[in-house]
Amino acid sequence: MTQPAAALAPSARIGHVHLKVADLERAIAFYADVLGFEVQARLGSEAAFLGADGYHHHIGLNTWRSKGGTPAPEGHTGLFHTALLYASRADLATAVKRVIDAGFPVVGASDHGVSEAIYFNDPDGNGVELYCDRDPAEWPRHEDGSLQMYSRPLPLEQLLSEAR
Repeated sequence: MTQPAAALAPSARIGHVHLKVADLERAIAFYADVLGFEVQARLGSEAAFLGADGYHHHIGLNTWRSKGGTPAPEGHTGLFHTALLYASRADLATAVKRVIDAGFPVVGASDHGVSEAIYFNDPDGNGVELYCDRDPAEWPRHEDGSLQMYSRPLPLEQLLSEAR
């Protein structure tokens, strides 16, 4: 395993993701009405900042360089997906059902050993992962103790049966 040149401060974490979108109102409808984030602030008709539990923003949305734009074509670099972590499998199932009911098709469902993940695209083609971690005591490990992550099919119907 490669060791970093300098260790990340223990308190550091990813704070938010900021997405370029083509239509701000459409993006707000997805992230607020479907996923449940709350609009915390707006900059006119060009940007919005959405958060959960009163946080200033977990998701930033803007049209500064993308109004009316199209998704990046396959084979280009960029953000693969934004991942939203749920506290329980039931919470994950409930969120996945809400997204499906809103008409967004599942593009993937994977068991990664350490987590279970469902993948969608937002209205602008940005990847969105909804996932739930397993208890760390259950994470698969190699003989040397390192994580043994993988991508195996996740039975979606079994997960959805746990939705509230």
